[in-house]
Amino acid sequence: MKPCFIHISKTSFPYVTNGLTNAAMTNVLAPFLTGLALSAALIMAIGAQNIFVLRQGLRRQHVGPIVLFCGCADAVLIVTGVGGVGAALAAVPKLATLLSIGGAAFLGWYGLAALRRTVTPGVLAVAADDGMTLGRAMAAGAAFTFLNPHVYLDTVLLMGAAGSAQPEATRPIFVIGAATASFVWFAALGYGARILEPLFRRPAGWRVLDATVAVVMLTLAGSLIANVVR
Repeated sequence: MKPCFIHISKTSFPYVTNGLTNAAMTNVLAPFLTGLALSAALIMAIGAQNIFVLRQGLRRQHVGPIVLFCGCADAVLIVTGVGGVGAALAAVPKLATLLSIGGAAFLGWYGLAALRRTVTPGVLAVAADDGMTLGRAMAAGAAFTFLNPHVYLDTVLLMGAAGSAQPEATRPIFVIGAATASFVWFAALGYGARILEPLFRRPAGWRVLDATVAVVMLTLAGSLIANVVR
């Protein structure tokens, strides 16, 4: 008696195979879009880091390295939060206090510098070079990123909590989606800033921007100090 083999092709059960494919796509897209949307919602706000990237984009100074650094830094913070460090940071209140004091000092210094620029017309031309080297620009970008306690609240704690709620198998996809939003946002902010260049060909445009920078930075610094005093 000859053995009988039954060959089942994909076309034999099209609805089953299509259902499995759709389910697999949903399992990949759902955590990716969740991470993408949450990260975008948190990052698209007027803050110290975003204003710094915008200003560098307007001046066309070290835009590529700054965009790459900010995107990579966000990705590292997201991975750190999803990895569980966010919960550990929440359990150490003294660390949050130290971060608040350091962040307030830096934001206050930068805010006062921006306020001083509003009354210094000699540095307000778009093509002017204020002497910021790549090293200084990267150091400033690192300070705006890591000395801002809000980045730990948003990127590490909130993203970490949302990522930890995902099934373990899909957490890397969530992280990829969140990091994608960061890279796209910083690239759009840095390279898209030149679209606004006509507005900043006059000193008045720079005065408005620097006045906005000063208000935002000093307000953030004040809020950090207020949180420490409470």
